Amino acid sequence: MRYYPRKVDANQAKIVAALRAAGCSVQLLHAVGQGCPDLLVGVQGENWLLEVKAPRAQVDYGATVKGDHAVTAARQSEWARRWRGAPPLIVRTPHEALEVVGKVRSEP
Repeated sequence: MRYYPRKVDANQAKIVAALRAAGCSVQLLHAVGQGCPDLLVGVQGENWLLEVKAPRAQVDYGATVKGDHAVTAARQSEWARRWRGAPPLIVRTPHEALEVVGKVRSEP
């Protein structure tokens, strides 16, 4: 099977910039492909795996999906099934990313 790197979601750059501005280390993983999450984030001695999704993207890997998204969803599901660490967290906005790594509080 030939490998093609994943496309980067348009919101990823803003999410990475916000995390770095907040003092987080960010390693881009999106080019690894094969279902690997998009970002590895280090903050205050902890590591977080983040999967960046477009703001309107559906996250239902059990659903029937057509085209390239079906391959991506299948690979992400397979990767998550094999992973023995904490599961990746899905983020869509810079605020969500900062919230999940503990850099901002949830809005009531």
